[in-house]
Amino acid sequence: MNPLMAGDVRFGLVAFTTLIVVVDPFGLLPTYLALTERHSPAQRRDVLRRAIVYGLLITLFFLVAGHAALAYLGVTVHAFAISGGILLFATAVPMLFGQRPATQGAETSEARGTDADIAIFPIAIPLLAGPGTITSVLLLAARANGDWARWVILAIVIAVVFLLAWLVLDRGSEWLPRKLGTSDIHVVTRVLGILLAALAVQFVLNGIAGYVHSLQGANLP
Repeated sequence: MNPLMAGDVRFGLVAFTTLIVVVDPFGLLPTYLALTERHSPAQRRDVLRRAIVYGLLITLFFLVAGHAALAYLGVTVHAFAISGGILLFATAVPMLFGQRPATQGAETSEARGTDADIAIFPIAIPLLAGPGTITSVLLLAARANGDWARWVILAIVIAVVFLLAWLVLDRGSEWLPRKLGTSDIHVVTRVLGILLAALAVQFVLNGIAGYVHSLQGANLP
């Protein structure tokens, strides 16, 4: 294998390892199950399918135009992390009290529309295509340094990671409820509400820390 090809393979492995750890489909599985607790299996699969598609498209958008779009709008990834954390915290609070998150809405004739809302927020963003995923993609794109072959490799890696996330969440959401009873799932939902709230706060803290660090770097002589 020539050095150039070896470099591309190494870049692909680094990209895959980074993104599969950041997306963390196994860690997301219990939260996904709690958010879709009152959905039928068919509704859950539909939500997941669209969430994966939305998350993939959002991630690919940031791969192609992320730096330019954020620079044009004057928005930093740190601001994105803070806003995502605040919105995620709003989803976690009802889970703590055993209520249905506001993003899930009613269960009647509005099911299709509210399922779309759940697919977009909070599953697609910020849980799948969150600040960590977007930041990682922006950093990996910068590391590609304009090499189109590495950009193609990165796009393929992103697609593979989201495909794996779909498989894990789809199969896991069928297996896990069979292992837990209804009362156990309600308990798990409240515990996950605490974890989700903590994750939301961590998003905010990371955004603030990153912004302060960027200001300190800008002030260095």
